Order: sequence, then structure tokens, then C-alpha cells
Amino acid sequence: MQSGIPTVIESAVIVNESIDLFIENLESENKSNEFLDELKEEDNYEKIKEILNPKNYNLVVTPKEIDDLIRKFSKPCIKWN
Repeated sequence: MQSGIPTVIESAVIVNESIDLFIENLESENKSNEFLDELKEEDNYEKIKEILNPKNYNLVVTPKEIDDLIRKFSKPCIKWN
């Protein structure tokens, strides 16, 4: 059995999660409103992707620590008996 570790992510995912974090921050400061509350409840990934794709902004990116992650996870696993 082989398993993989995702090393890339679409920018639409980052934008979607950033919007959620932004709204959570506004909620913690009691600055949220009904529209933002509804926006947070929806999965906006597809909408964001529709906006980013025509302008080629939906990039696939790697985390800045990708080299360290690859080194760490490429080491052999220890099998326990």
C-alpha cells in the first residue's frame, strides 16, 4: 500500500479558508453581520475558483517549508512488531 502527502494546494482553497478566518475575526470583535454569517456558512470554493480561473489566478502553490517536509517524510518508516 502506498500513501502520499499533499505538497501543493490551489490558491482558491487558501482564499476560501482566509475568508472564513477573516469572518471569524470580525465575529470575535462583534463586527460581523448577517451577510458575513451566511457567507461563512456556505462553501465558497467553487465560486472563488470561477472568479480566479479566467484570469489564471488559481495557482497551485507549495508551502514555503516544502523542502523540509519532503526530507522529513521521505525517511523510512519504523515498523513496530
